[in-house]
Parts: sequence; C-alpha cells; structure tokens
Amino acid sequence: MGFLKNLKDRAQQGLDAAQKGWGQYNNAKFADAAMAASALISAADGRIDPEERRKTAAFIMSSDKLKAFDVSVLAAKYDAHCDTMTRDPDFGKINLLQAVGKVAKDAVEARTVAQVALLIATADGNFDESEQKMARDIIHALKLQPGEFGL
Repeated sequence: MGFLKNLKDRAQQGLDAAQKGWGQYNNAKFADAAMAASALISAADGRIDPEERRKTAAFIMSSDKLKAFDVSVLAAKYDAHCDTMTRDPDFGKINLLQAVGKVAKDAVEARTVAQVALLIATADGNFDESEQKMARDIIHALKLQPGEFGL
C-alpha cells in the first residue's frame, strides 16, 4: 500500500504545484491529451467497465484540478476516447497515445497530463499491473521517464 500512497501523493503534489497555471492550459490540445490519457487508463485491463467509466467521468466533472475547462467538453472528449477504445482497442491505443504525445513538447503540460492519468489510475485504490503498464506507455508518449513518477 505504501507504493500506491506514494504514487498518489506524488501525482497530487505535482498537480497542486501546477494549480496556479491551470488557466494557461485551457486549450483543446491539452484537454484532448488529458482525456485521451484518462481513457487509456480506463481501458488498461482490456475493457472499459461502465461503472469505471461513470466513476472516471464523475472525477473529471468534479475535479477542482480541471476547473479551468468546460466540464461538458471534457466529458464529451473522454466519452469519445472511450468509444474509440471500445470499437478497436489496438487502433484506439495508437490513436490515443498520439493525442497524448501532442503535448510532449511542453514539459509542464506533459507532466500535468501524466499526473492526471496517475490520479485516475489510483483513484479506486487499486493500481494494478495493467494500469501501471499503460501509465508507463502514456509517460513514454509524453517523452518523460516513468521513474520521475515512481514507476
């Protein structure tokens, strides 16, 4: 449990540090990358359970960390990305990792997307191997090192 708590704490600390600058990331590319990462985490075990989808959508809509965005736009992006993963998981993963990678040139945006993904992954208290692998894939797409996030 120490690993999971440490990972959650690190993700939260990074998001808290970025909180002051959230408004500057209120752009479509960043929102798309964050929601693509969230959908990838939701689909990490090979399927998107309707309950998991609802919980993730509820987190997105209630998170003060995403308050700079229109939550209906975020929810629509998340739903569209989940649908992509459901229709064709292999192509969907490639497509969504490309969307995530579009913010890789901005290190702060990239780290923030990784932190959002990790918060989603650890929100249920269970960060299993499939979620850890997907988190590493997301972090690599962002041109970051998993070790920076405790992975």
